[in-house]
Amino acid sequence: MVGKYKVITLCGSTRFKDQFMEAQKKLTLEGNIVISVGLFGHAGDSEVWENMDEGTLTKTKEMLDDMHKRKIDMADEIFVINVGGYIGSSTRSEIEYAEKTGKTVRYLEEQQEKIRAN
Repeated sequence: MVGKYKVITLCGSTRFKDQFMEAQKKLTLEGNIVISVGLFGHAGDSEVWENMDEGTLTKTKEMLDDMHKRKIDMADEIFVINVGGYIGSSTRSEIEYAEKTGKTVRYLEEQQEKIRAN
């Protein structure tokens, strides 16, 4: 909590940009501080990866993954954008990290059998 506001970090595949934006808006209007992704590498920010050699690309992805875990550290809970039940490997890692550090985990779509895909 920061003051009277819960802090929520959004997690999920960046291919779901529209759903990220909708969740951010909804959660903010509900009175939460929302932390989101810095870019949408799978939905509109593809220029980020252009002209990167494999080593730089790997280091950048590692930095972004680590940075998102630090965003989880700052949060009271995470909100998973799991459109169609999809949870990829990076998001799965973030959920496991959040659970391990005692954060509440909520989902955009109800998990029936925790459908997870790679």
